[in-house]
Amino acid sequence: MAIKTDINCDLGEGMGNDAQLMPFLGSCNIACGGHFGDSKTMETAIQLAKKYHVNVGAHPSFPDKENFGRKIIDISRDELHQSLVKQIAGFKTICNQNNAVMHHIKLHGALYNLAANDAEVAAVVLNAFAKVQADIKIYVPYNSAIAMLAEDYFPIVYEAFADRSYKADLLLVSRDKPNAIIRDKQKAWEQIKSIIETSKVATIDGQLVTIKADTFCVHGDNDNALEILQYIHQCF
Repeated sequence: MAIKTDINCDLGEGMGNDAQLMPFLGSCNIACGGHFGDSKTMETAIQLAKKYHVNVGAHPSFPDKENFGRKIIDISRDELHQSLVKQIAGFKTICNQNNAVMHHIKLHGALYNLAANDAEVAAVVLNAFAKVQADIKIYVPYNSAIAMLAEDYFPIVYEAFADRSYKADLLLVSRDKPNAIIRDKQKAWEQIKSIIETSKVATIDGQLVTIKADTFCVHGDNDNALEILQYIHQCF
């Protein structure tokens, strides 16, 4: 394809494959202590991204390492705000210490999905982002609550997923469903190609729903992440 687009991946999450995946990425989202990570893992991932000229972003989440940030936890709005500011500010500090620029912020897991659907939570999230860096790019899903709230205040980068299945409301199929994760490289590429060429994604119930994306995510914890990324790279 003549069209070029950004491919991103969630890294610094202890999967052990960051170095293999990094050469195929334009940007990466690095866990910053909420669901995984500490100053050492952040620094290692940032240095690796610098080696391959990959843009680095903060990947904050609910402060819940026990569940890898993939469950909604009972936390006050103020506690959530404080945790996000701590995670992102800490990541930005480590970027500065390593002569790297924090390029963007992308939420992780349950918080990503919740902020896409809950305007109140999205507002808390955006206030935390603005407290650390008001002009930061944010990776958000198309037509989501967080995207609509942010559009007048932040540079928005629409994100879609190469390796996750969609419902008709553009929310992701829950990971506990058997068809939630796309592991086949051809299917992952076909999903990207459809979104780029037609601005449509095929949902699990067979609909074609309008969607826009400037960047596509492949999850680092997908068993076939490397194979998918290599194939996507060849197709472009």
